[in-house]
Amino acid sequence: MILISKKRLTLAAFSLFVTVNFTLAQDVDLFKNLDEQNKKDQLNQTDYTTAIFKTTRLVNGHSIENVGAGILDVKISHRFGAINNGAYGLWGLDQAHIRIGADYGITNWLMVGAGRSSENKTFDAFVKARLLRQSTGKRKMPISVSYLGTTSLKTIKSDDFNNYPDRMVFTNQLLFARKFNDYFSLQLIPTLVHYNSVAKSSSPNDYYSLGIGDRIRLSKRVNLTSEYYYRFTKIDGAVNSLSIGFDIETGGHVFQFHFSNSTGMTEGTFINETTDKWDEQGMHFGFNIARVFTIIKPKGLKL
Repeated sequence: MILISKKRLTLAAFSLFVTVNFTLAQDVDLFKNLDEQNKKDQLNQTDYTTAIFKTTRLVNGHSIENVGAGILDVKISHRFGAINNGAYGLWGLDQAHIRIGADYGITNWLMVGAGRSSENKTFDAFVKARLLRQSTGKRKMPISVSYLGTTSLKTIKSDDFNNYPDRMVFTNQLLFARKFNDYFSLQLIPTLVHYNSVAKSSSPNDYYSLGIGDRIRLSKRVNLTSEYYYRFTKIDGAVNSLSIGFDIETGGHVFQFHFSNSTGMTEGTFINETTDKWDEQGMHFGFNIARVFTIIKPKGLKL
């Protein structure tokens, strides 16, 4: 009886060994199939890169970002006097240029906006359209590309302009951007600014420049940004615009604090009409505050 039990025990152990190995082999094949299926699924879907920049502005100029469909983005911007003037002018705070504007997402790829600046009592409007989006997966795209078209109108009383069309400035830009990783993004901005009227008959109406902007992540909610425009077509007395700032996220707000040699907040002014130099009493403190509101709730979104 003891011998028979040993045989049965040996047979049971052998059966268990075979069963376990067969099951493990099935599991290995199953995991292998799942991995292959996941790889196929990843190849069949497109993952779009998001948050290349934290808001729709670098500092003065536009970033590649759009607000979503049905979203209203209200912006209040201040540019103060020169810090270099010292305590008598409260380091520039005695002087201020203000722009109040609003951007609206018509679709996820099309955004429009308008605003009014105190400098030269300027009204401006723009349209920005996404052309390409950085992505991986089925559709691989190494960069994002957008088109920006703006117009501005100076309404300040002046003898330099005979009629309102002479006061208008038009800008066309292509925005090329890439998010290299979570800590660094870069943008290039070839720009054409057209002035309907210029001071001298010998001066051109079209001015070309190249902008460059970047974002460096410092922490989860703080980013260092910079913006520089090199002008290929010159205006006498003007210098290139350079701005450096910080983007700080706090809930529904994005605060941008920056230093710049420009006080203008429309493309025609800060790109081609900046006259202050950083090292010659020309550094200005400023900030942008953005607050978003949902006007049309996307389908399936719970608020």
